[in-house]
Amino acid sequence: MENYVLFTDSTCDLTPDLVQEADIHVLPMTFTLDGRSYQNYPDNREMAPKDFYDKLRSGSMSTTSQVTIADFEDAFAPFLEQGQDILYLAFSSGLSGTFQASKIAIESLLERFPERRIVSVDSLQASMGEGLFAYTLGMMRRQGAALDEAAAFARQNALRFCAWFTVNDLMFLKRGGRLSGTAAVAGTLLGIKPVLHVDDEGHLVAMEKVRGRRASLDALVKHFAASADKNYAEMTVFISHGDCLEDARYVADKIKAYGVKRLCIGDIGPVIGAQSGPGTVALFFPVSYTHLTLPTKQEV
Repeated sequence: MENYVLFTDSTCDLTPDLVQEADIHVLPMTFTLDGRSYQNYPDNREMAPKDFYDKLRSGSMSTTSQVTIADFEDAFAPFLEQGQDILYLAFSSGLSGTFQASKIAIESLLERFPERRIVSVDSLQASMGEGLFAYTLGMMRRQGAALDEAAAFARQNALRFCAWFTVNDLMFLKRGGRLSGTAAVAGTLLGIKPVLHVDDEGHLVAMEKVRGRRASLDALVKHFAASADKNYAEMTVFISHGDCLEDARYVADKIKAYGVKRLCIGDIGPVIGAQSGPGTVALFFPVSYTHLTLPTKQEV
């Protein structure tokens, strides 16, 4: 195995078991709740997801912070000092400035370690979409892929990792500036649930709206059926949720019926959850090459 390590951010929402299996180093991101700051780690050592979502339900507000240049330097330098190179998969540049911060940090680090290599790739993904991407790279590395091979795969296949979300509480989209107050109130009264997609530029956009929770969950499965790579027997699918495990299992049961090789369910962590709110369900899978162009987004 070539001497490099794989990094990503805690917005990947990978479970500790998946992190260990793929041998990934996860940079914690910061969230603030009720005036106190916490670090978001895969093992949720500073706050359990349920406690976080219970706080949101009770009216607490949460804000988040990206990984800083200093954070990157502190995390990467010890490995560079040991003679190891680094491949870093970043949280979507369409949702955060983390990728750009990594580029600045890397420029500084390479002045200190000119003999080393550090490659940063924009995942254009969030939550377990970023996680599925990082997991795939981690397993490639474990199977002997060199840094150049893994980095080339990441750059060439970013758009093949597909993400579909639905949220249960429109007020969190309003808080995040993704929905007007009027639309949030009207949608709530009418039982409207948006179905959202991470687009080719890494932005979270509304693609359609349906009436009722069950219809929104079924819409995730519909998009899987329409655009997923049909090699189900070799496919790994991830589902993440904002403290609504039964809804995630409902979607999982529908997806399992296609005969996918592996399906993993995880929590949407506080950094993503602060924007999407409790009750969010997200589905992630590799898309067929023939379905890289998606329908036009709609206004929610």
